[in-house]
Amino acid sequence: MTFKTSCIAGFILILGAAVFPFLCSGTEPLRSQPVQQAFPSLMESIQFKTNIQYCNVNIPLEHQDIKERLEKEMLLAVWDRPQVILWMKRAGKYFPHVEDILHHHGLPLDLKYVPLIESALRPHAGSAKGAVGYWQFLKSTGKRHGLRIDSQVDERRNIFKSTHAACDYIKALKTQFGSYLLALSAYNMGEYGLKGEIELQKSNDFFSLYLPLETQRYIFKLICAKLILENPASYGFFLEKSDLYPVFAFDRVTFTSGAELPISFIAQVAGLPFKTIKDYNPELRGYYLGKGKRHILVPKGTAKGFNDRFSAYYKHWKKTANTKFHTVKRGENLTGIAKAYQISLFSLLKSNNLSVNGKIYPGDRLLIE
Repeated sequence: MTFKTSCIAGFILILGAAVFPFLCSGTEPLRSQPVQQAFPSLMESIQFKTNIQYCNVNIPLEHQDIKERLEKEMLLAVWDRPQVILWMKRAGKYFPHVEDILHHHGLPLDLKYVPLIESALRPHAGSAKGAVGYWQFLKSTGKRHGLRIDSQVDERRNIFKSTHAACDYIKALKTQFGSYLLALSAYNMGEYGLKGEIELQKSNDFFSLYLPLETQRYIFKLICAKLILENPASYGFFLEKSDLYPVFAFDRVTFTSGAELPISFIAQVAGLPFKTIKDYNPELRGYYLGKGKRHILVPKGTAKGFNDRFSAYYKHWKKTANTKFHTVKRGENLTGIAKAYQISLFSLLKSNNLSVNGKIYPGDRLLIE
């Protein structure tokens, strides 16, 4: 080893010795922040000093296995500090609405942590199994509980409708299994799978059941989210109210159309960017709205005059819109159809919610704009 290399190695060792205690304790090197905002050690985060309840169920931490499982999830949660900060900020935006709906259904407010764990409160979250939205509904389950899911609308991404659907589902599971912990286990693994495990294991106590590992962890993740968000300072999170995302505030506009309307048309009427309409209505898929009566959310304070403008714009649009339909014939393909109408393939695909590899069949009707 050369003298220069030796010096560099020595410097790295000294630097490591200075930083290592902070990494182990979970405490940031002190800068200019107040001393009380240095976050606690990881060991402090798992010193559970009070009785813990979730959905009014006592968590029996006197059992070593249960204590270990909760400690594991808490350590993993507080270590992922960026994720917890995003939890807290998004909770400020959506929890007031979720709490109102839970209260309307007479359900425990602790259930608000379900979409936090399921999707981190992201409307477009998706899983490898096909679950989508805030509450991570599968398509079949969502439809069974009244959600519209098709090529134009996916209400699993609507915070209000998906939360109502989740409440209906959880109430049904609670009736079937007799406890919220089992209801949430069924929510995670499916009611048929849980019913089979209960029958085989001759037990209906969540803490005694041997369930799939993901489901075993699920309830403890919910408990940890509750503990952290109810007392964030104890875990080293010092966010002010101004740090949270503002509560989702909106106006609702209603209109009726006899034909499919481009979302860009609604954006023009509202005086808003296309992106804003999509962000406020994440359930909308593609670039068009189906005909009939529709309800759209817009930013608070922007609905004034919408109905008058819509009537005027709609009359003009009906006269000037160059929109037609093409019925697919045998042997035709998307590229050829686009060339025939002198439009881009991209425009044809987006107008009809198709992908480049999408298949068309004789008799299909394609929207041409």
